[in-house]
Amino acid sequence: MSITPSWIGIDISKAWLDIADPALERAARVANGEPAIAAFAATLAGRDVIVVFEATGVYDTCLRHALAAAGVACVRVNPQRARDFARATGRLAKTDAIDAAMLAEMGRALCLAPDPVPDDTREKLNLLNKRRDQLVAMRQQKRLRRMAAADPVVCAGLDAHLDWLDRAVGEIEAAIRDLVRASSELTEAETLLRSTPGIGEVGAAVLIGLLPELGCRPARQIAMLAGLAPVNQDSGTRRGQRSIRGGRRRVRQALYMAAVVTLRTRSPLKAFYDRLRNAGKPAKVALIALARKILVTLNAMLRSKTPYAA
Repeated sequence: MSITPSWIGIDISKAWLDIADPALERAARVANGEPAIAAFAATLAGRDVIVVFEATGVYDTCLRHALAAAGVACVRVNPQRARDFARATGRLAKTDAIDAAMLAEMGRALCLAPDPVPDDTREKLNLLNKRRDQLVAMRQQKRLRRMAAADPVVCAGLDAHLDWLDRAVGEIEAAIRDLVRASSELTEAETLLRSTPGIGEVGAAVLIGLLPELGCRPARQIAMLAGLAPVNQDSGTRRGQRSIRGGRRRVRQALYMAAVVTLRTRSPLKAFYDRLRNAGKPAKVALIALARKILVTLNAMLRSKTPYAA
């Protein structure tokens, strides 16, 4: 006889956490702060439970780390998926307590698999990558404004800001390099990734930080995580056009740019793209297919610890 775990649902807001625990008579509420969350997580230590909550950006960071420190398994679900489950089960009302109970039932009904334990190094890498993306976007905006500017005072201010942004981007990139070099695991992963045509320093850092499953999942699953797996649109005798959807947007962007860069090489990956184009595939479709092939190739490389071989 197998004993199934208890499922605890937590609805997260900026100020507090609403908790639906089958061991409690009613929903509980604790402050969304480190002391209160650490005390709550300690009460779960030793219990056979799995905690389910929606991904809420920085607001769930403290909870994830506190649960990991207490040895409690947790599942971080997509908010849209949770909302769809609520509708499918006939829940029209929405309150924090109702959402917490719904998340607990979702975990129990779907037997959700627990997430990996948070990796502090990868999380810091993700923060640095995010900051770099912000600075690069700001720099592009300033460059466009500089092109349209004519007043000398305005031009001087924009030039000064551009100089600062260039330095800031360089400092962030140096911090990312230092962080990767400080970890033998990340250094090995970066070396393998960058042996592939089209994968540079930025793309490798994004994949390492945002796709830790790389090398650990089957090809189909890894493509779904990146949002590069075609989704069927069939009904009855109708066969709709396949399209990609969902997945991790920043990972998909990095792989798409890698595919674009690969077109300037003479690698087998470029030959794969040429075959698709010669077969009549539109350029965008062929690029997406190439991005997926690059991802599947990287997945196999990291699984076998083998660098790219043309």
